[in-house]
Amino acid sequence: MLRTPSGLPVSNSTHSFWHSEPNGFLLGHRTTPGLPSEADVVIVGSGITGSSAARFLAEDPRYNGRSIVMLEAREACWGATGRNGGHCQVLPVARGPEVAKFEVLNYNTVKAYIAANDVPCEWRSLSGCRAFYSEEMFQAELRKVAALKAGNSELGKIIEIVTDKDELAQHRVGTAVGASLCTSAASLWPYKLVTFVLEKLVKAGHLNLQTNTPVASITQGDGTHPHVLETPRGSLRAKTVLLCTNGYTSHLLPAFADLIVPVRGEMSALLPPVGAPRLPNSYGLEGQPGQPGHLSDYLNQRPYAGVPNPAGHYMYGGGDAGADFPRVGVWDDSIVDQGMARWLRRTLLVRMELGGETDGVEELEATHQWTGIMGYSRDNMPWVGEVPGMKGVWLAGAYTGHGMPNGTLCGKAVVDLMLADEQGVAAAEAQMNVVESVGLPKSYLITEERIAKARKLPPVAKADAMGTFGSHAAPLADAEKGGVVGYLKSFVWPSKS
Repeated sequence: MLRTPSGLPVSNSTHSFWHSEPNGFLLGHRTTPGLPSEADVVIVGSGITGSSAARFLAEDPRYNGRSIVMLEAREACWGATGRNGGHCQVLPVARGPEVAKFEVLNYNTVKAYIAANDVPCEWRSLSGCRAFYSEEMFQAELRKVAALKAGNSELGKIIEIVTDKDELAQHRVGTAVGASLCTSAASLWPYKLVTFVLEKLVKAGHLNLQTNTPVASITQGDGTHPHVLETPRGSLRAKTVLLCTNGYTSHLLPAFADLIVPVRGEMSALLPPVGAPRLPNSYGLEGQPGQPGHLSDYLNQRPYAGVPNPAGHYMYGGGDAGADFPRVGVWDDSIVDQGMARWLRRTLLVRMELGGETDGVEELEATHQWTGIMGYSRDNMPWVGEVPGMKGVWLAGAYTGHGMPNGTLCGKAVVDLMLADEQGVAAAEAQMNVVESVGLPKSYLITEERIAKARKLPPVAKADAMGTFGSHAAPLADAEKGGVVGYLKSFVWPSKS
């Protein structure tokens, strides 16, 4: 079996719009000038999952003053969370009610934290509109929504179908066959949310953040701090290690190279046409002509108010159908794929009624174009739990482009598992507890059995080439009823967050 581990994050990454207003306190931040020699807990990665895990650990009564060190290869929140589409959007019919319920819990948790702490991250609650330009794909959506409403009336309340042409036009997708609307959606400035959390933790003395400190390897030693993390600045010994490294996970866990695969995605910040009114929703554009059915684009709009970025940018990502270069198995985000960028600059003018002055306009002006590395899971579910064969090394990640409505509570779940393990709670009991108390889907838990089942599926690159991969896959347990072929047929690509 071919397994190519990821490399480290590159030092010359493309310039994300979300980094255009960097957090001055955290830029280049090292809480202590030197790298500590040891820590109780070391968290690798400073995105939505790593920052959430650090927060939940610090808030837990079992925390008891333990030392937490966070290592980040680049600046704080410089990976996928600082490069994504700026959505926190539930996909109710993507992967079954268990996952949909968990995503709603995540959405509400993030929303409540932002409100309680008055986080200045441009959070706007709105409806997510998935517009379908393919009759076949829309009919599949209709069946899924009907099944959800019949099987789970409470979850069914958050999603509705739109077919009336006048109503579609009100949502600015009048050329679509139809659309689904989900009320559990929002747009935000994700970098500002994460850096708010990190700055608060550091200033409270709960976290030692060491930026620009890539981890080259993790080796096993002995004693009370048996895990040795090697960095260019020296080694750090830890009692417990938590990897929140998403698409870069296999650099430190080569055995996961076929289970968590880096995939490069493209984003853009586009200026609206002159005089264009505000878009009413966040969007997923599904089944566009010239685009394979497993691909989609995703869009939301920033507020017009704000200095120094007042332009109300369209934050538009995807464009995979126009790619000039490989995407799957790629961890280098220093390159803008010009084919994808061109697709993004031109597509909205064709697929949506933007309004304003568009006569003769062939493409929108981009203020920023950048790439980011997602972590694609071979069985389309995140991996949360202890790494088999590496006692005390834990993992949470691999969101397949859908991390914002998953990462926060995956961070809480893995912290609960870590603390339960320290207290001597049996693994099976601890897993049951996080399923019940946190709402973590059972399909997210790391087990030897799940790993074996996932490896019976086509590798990520093959599934993507076949046009059968995306985060709308049915859970593995359901897919097994129809074998691998049935599993693959269940895939529909999501709007990414």
